[in-house]
Amino acid sequence: MVKATKNTTLKSILDIILYENPATQDEIAEKLGITRRYVTKLLQPMVKNGVVRRAYILDLQKFNEFSEMFDEERTSREYAGSFLIKDMLKNMAKHVCHQLEKSYHSFSNYSLEMANEALKMDYTTNNMHEKVRSSVDTAISINPYSEFSKTVVFGEIAYDLERIGDHSGIIANFTIKESYEVDPEMLKYLEEMYQTARRMIKWSMDAFINEKLDLKNDVMDYEEKLHSLQKKALNCIATQMAEIPFEDKDRSTYYISLSRVVKAFERIGDISIEITDTAVEYYHNIPRTTTPERFRKNRTHKL
Repeated sequence: MVKATKNTTLKSILDIILYENPATQDEIAEKLGITRRYVTKLLQPMVKNGVVRRAYILDLQKFNEFSEMFDEERTSREYAGSFLIKDMLKNMAKHVCHQLEKSYHSFSNYSLEMANEALKMDYTTNNMHEKVRSSVDTAISINPYSEFSKTVVFGEIAYDLERIGDHSGIIANFTIKESYEVDPEMLKYLEEMYQTARRMIKWSMDAFINEKLDLKNDVMDYEEKLHSLQKKALNCIATQMAEIPFEDKDRSTYYISLSRVVKAFERIGDISIEITDTAVEYYHNIPRTTTPERFRKNRTHKL
């Protein structure tokens, strides 16, 4: 337990060195609320072995030799320092899934309070994206060697997660702006779409973070399921719209907004496919297609 706590503190110190460029150990200690002496004690073996250089620069190549002490789940093609940013992506993915969950539950329970909470979470999502982006820039500037240049892909994944957060916001906004609750038949389709999209996010991120590329087949199968549900949901909306008077503008606006919710789930599925495609390119050097997933024909489930 003591060793785990010490390693956690050391990781926090290294995060500050990598992402915040501290000038002194006093600055590091102040940020973490610990003593300068403790910072010195933890950094001493890192400085001795050249992992941390004076002026407090983290050598990501040498850091790779020590990364196991932080319980990094390494893959066959892992390269120096990558888990520092991967850890940020793990946290961001977890946050975005929670944001989607709260957005959907605000929608299904017609809860304005939950909808507002979900929208507030989007600020954190945007900040997480910005932190990953700036961290990637910093990491490359510190160690601009060819292997680490692949780290730019991490910024793309963070952007994909931010887009999922944006689509979650569409779902939460529906609850705030529309005055009609969703009927049970329509809610049944949307519940399935939500569960499907949520699982696709988790699988696609697992594929990227942990090199579980076999999950791509599962993500693609669920994408087909999501498109089938989308078709049923839109048909349901069309049927219900046909039953309302033409002059009922409020109801027409409601159904247009509801169709945007359906589209949001479909786009989340597309983004999950993009993340798995990025994972395949990242680990197997197989270039991604520029054709959007929903327009591809004769797709294959083989990597």
